[in-house]
Amino acid sequence: MTLKLCGFAASNYFNKVKLQLLEKEVPYTEERVWTGNSHPLLMDRSPMGKVPFLDTPSGPISESGACAEYIETVYPQRPLLPADPYAAAKVRELIIYMELHLELVARDLYAEAFFGGKVSDGLKERTRKLLLKGVQGFSKLVKFSPYVAGAEFTLADCAAVAHLPLVSSASKIIYGDDVLAGLPVRDYLKAMGARPHVQTVNADRKISTEQMLAKLGAKPA
Repeated sequence: MTLKLCGFAASNYFNKVKLQLLEKEVPYTEERVWTGNSHPLLMDRSPMGKVPFLDTPSGPISESGACAEYIETVYPQRPLLPADPYAAAKVRELIIYMELHLELVARDLYAEAFFGGKVSDGLKERTRKLLLKGVQGFSKLVKFSPYVAGAEFTLADCAAVAHLPLVSSASKIIYGDDVLAGLPVRDYLKAMGARPHVQTVNADRKISTEQMLAKLGAKPA
């Protein structure tokens, strides 16, 4: 059985796992699954109704971090985690910082930044403070030499390519300035954009985003 990556390509967490599969050249198929669907066939595979999730020969796996770890273990070719335990831990650390202290925080802005909704001024101010604190912590860990964890492309880059553009865009739209502007994120993303698999992910993301907006009846801000 070939792995099946389930979700939709507008999702940054879906794209994190998709880029990992492409970079490792792991055979897989995709099944488009939208969120907000409480059908039992979805909930049995992803109990919180979230994407992405993987269908594997042994059964389903939900949560992108668990999916990524499974892929690295079962498909050791072209490893995206260093063999050295400390270096591997530092890659995982970067992913946690990007997801917990940057992307998850910035997500409170997405309704207004991307979907034509409205976010209260109080929430905007709280989010800005948390983002600036997260960026300060992230800046002490990230390398950009040339990859986020150092000299090699890793799982942290799969996460960075998926998450950092959203953090930059949302903060610039809401606050008028990019909270990541003090880091070489723009140059990094430009370099990553030259990678063929990143180009594939970005092209599919654009198409899926248009489909998602049409489905929601929303317009980008």
